[in-house]
Amino acid sequence: MTRSARRLLLLIACSISLATWLPPALAKPTIRVASKHFTEGYILTELMAQLLEARGYQVQRFHGLGGTMVCFRALAHGEIDLYPEYSGTIEQEILQSPVPLREEELRHQMRERFNLAVLPSFGFNNTYAIALPKTRAGVLRLSTISDLRQHPELTGGVSYEFLKRQDGWPALAKAYHLPHQPVGLEHGLAYEALRAGQIDFTDAYTTDAKIEKFGLVILEDDQRFFPQYLAVPLVRDAVAQELAPTLALLARCLDEATMRQLNARVELEQVPFAEVARQFLVRKGLVADTGRPPWAGLAARLAHRTLEHVGLTTVALVAAVAVAVPLGIAAYRTPALGSAIIPIAGLLQTIPSIAFLAMLIPICGIGKWPAIVALFTYGLLPIVRNTYAGLNHVDPQYRLIAQAMGLTAGQRLRFVELPLSFPIILAGVKTAAIINIGTATLAAFIGAGGLGEPIVTGLALNDRGLILEGAIPAALLALLTEGAFRLIDRSPWADDAPESRGARAP
Repeated sequence: MTRSARRLLLLIACSISLATWLPPALAKPTIRVASKHFTEGYILTELMAQLLEARGYQVQRFHGLGGTMVCFRALAHGEIDLYPEYSGTIEQEILQSPVPLREEELRHQMRERFNLAVLPSFGFNNTYAIALPKTRAGVLRLSTISDLRQHPELTGGVSYEFLKRQDGWPALAKAYHLPHQPVGLEHGLAYEALRAGQIDFTDAYTTDAKIEKFGLVILEDDQRFFPQYLAVPLVRDAVAQELAPTLALLARCLDEATMRQLNARVELEQVPFAEVARQFLVRKGLVADTGRPPWAGLAARLAHRTLEHVGLTTVALVAAVAVAVPLGIAAYRTPALGSAIIPIAGLLQTIPSIAFLAMLIPICGIGKWPAIVALFTYGLLPIVRNTYAGLNHVDPQYRLIAQAMGLTAGQRLRFVELPLSFPIILAGVKTAAIINIGTATLAAFIGAGGLGEPIVTGLALNDRGLILEGAIPAALLALLTEGAFRLIDRSPWADDAPESRGARAP
C-alpha cells in the first residue's frame, strides 16, 4: 500500500472514530423543549424543562432555535414537543386571523388546524412597544406612536422578525401612517445602537429589562394596534394531555413586573438563565433546592459542546471526501463533465448558510442532520477543485513512464496520479474542514448544538462572555485541525513518496 493511500486511510479512520464518539446527550430524549432567540424565551423554556425534569422526565433543550416560524414549524412537524409562545403571535403570525380571537377560539383553531394545544398562560402579557430614549422623547415631545408622524427624520432600527411580521412594522406603519424605513437589527444589539445614538427608536417588549437600564420610554399605543401577548406553553397534542398537569403548576405564576425582574437578572446581573429559572422554581416550592445548579461546570460544558462540534464537522467532512474526490476525478478524466461539476459545486458554496439551514428544516427537521447536510454541501467545492487541480498538475513525464510500462488508465490513476496529487487533495480537505468548523457555529440556530450554542445565546443576551465561550474554542479547534493535517502530511511511516523514486514508477 502506498504512503498516500495509508495517509488517506488514517484520515478516514480518525474521522470515523471521532464521528462515533458523540456525547450521550445527543440521544433522543423523552421531551424536547425549544425556545426562540431572546432572553425571556430562554427563561420560560428553562422553567418548563426544569419542572419536567423534577417530575421524572428526561428533557432535551433547543435554546435559541430561531424566530416564530422556525419554532412553530419544528413543533408542527414533530421535531420538538413544546416551546413558549404568545397569544398575539399565534393569532397574528400563525393563524393570520383578520379579527381578534377569544381564548377558547384560539385554542380550538390551533387544535383543529395543527394538532397543537395552547395551555393556560404563565400569567403575564408581554406586548410589543416602540421605545426611544427619554431625553430624545422629551426634546421632541413624543408620547404616542402617532407623534412619530411629525418626525420623519428619526432613524429606526427594529428586530428582523418585527420587520416582517404580520403584526410588526409594515402593519404598524400602515395603521399609523408612519413614513420611516427602519433597518433590521438583532434585538439585543438595538439597545446598544440606541445608546450610541446610531438609531432613534426600536421595537421593544414590555417586559424588557433594558428599558429602565438604558433610560428608555415606551410610546403609548394610542390606536390600540398591538393585541395582547399572553405567554403560553404551545404543546404537541400528542403529549399535551400527559404534560398538562405538570405545566399547569406554572399557570399564572408570573406577572409583568416579575418577568421583568427575571429578565434583568439575566441581562443586567449576568446570572445564567438556568440558575434564574431554578431559583424561581425553588422560591415557588415547585422543585427541591438541591444546592447546586442544574447545569455542568465550564469544563464539562466545553467538552460536551466541543464533542458535538467535532461530531458534526467530522461526519460532514467524511461524507464530503467520499463524494467530492470521485467527482474531482470524474471532472479530470472527462473535461465536459468537469465544466459542469465545478461550477455547480461553486454555486452551492454561494448559498447563505442561515438561509440554507432554514430551507433544510422542512426536509431534514431540526438538529444535527440538516447541519450535517449543509456542512457536507459547503465541503464539496474545495475538495472537488483541489482534486481536479492536483490531478491536472501531475508531471506529464510520470504519465508517459507509466504508459510505457503498460499500466492501464485505472492503474495510472491509482499508483501514479493520485499519490502525486495527494498533497493538493489533502489541502482541499483541510480547507473544507476549517470552513466547516466556522460554519458549524451557525447550526445552533436550528438546534444542532456545538460551540455555536453559547455564541447564539450570548448574542440573544448581549453577553460577551458567552460569545467568547463559543468563539475561542472554535478558533482553537480550527488551529488544532490545521496542525493535525500538517502531521498527517508529514507522517514518516509507509513507503517513500513516488516522487522520491524518480522514474521507477510502481
